[in-house]
Amino acid sequence: MLLNKPFGVLCQFTDEAGRRTLKDYVEVPGVYAAGRLDADSEGLVLLTGDGALQHRIADPRHKLAKTYLVQVEGEIDEAALAILRAGVDLGDFRSLPCAARRMPAPDWLWPRDPPVRFRKSVPTSWIEIVLCEGKNRQVRRMTAKVGHPTLRLVRVAIGPWTLAGLGVGEWRELAGAEIAEVLPAGAPAAARRGRLRR
Repeated sequence: MLLNKPFGVLCQFTDEAGRRTLKDYVEVPGVYAAGRLDADSEGLVLLTGDGALQHRIADPRHKLAKTYLVQVEGEIDEAALAILRAGVDLGDFRSLPCAARRMPAPDWLWPRDPPVRFRKSVPTSWIEIVLCEGKNRQVRRMTAKVGHPTLRLVRVAIGPWTLAGLGVGEWRELAGAEIAEVLPAGAPAAARRGRLRR
């Protein structure tokens, strides 16, 4: 299943502190998030009960790309983007080379609730980053390292799957043919018709 996770929602189904979790949006037993997305990040999360599919998505050896739109503080320049592309030394690990480019502010993107703090004296810019790994708070750490702290982070794609057609908090089931796109030939995958849920 694909879910457009809202801002402020934990990427888990329970929380003892009473914070919003995936259970507030998805009432389907036996599924869990294949890869995390921080509470202060938004966008595409894959939920599955299929261990082989979860492994395929989470394991960096399969190089399943994850695409993020990132609003950063300041006017990011080509020199900073080149550092991101080459890989950034984050102390405990060095990020793998990735794709990074500046882009216009996405006019299709929903307003965040609550909105990003606006400061008239500090400009912002948008970049697209495509990673084949996903360590804890990696994108935020990468942009901070090049002097442009992340203000908003939206995952828009995981491999061939995108947010297309999913409003905030909506989910849909993947069809068997969609799942087969990322599994090796002959791997079992349940084929179910996609349904949109709110």
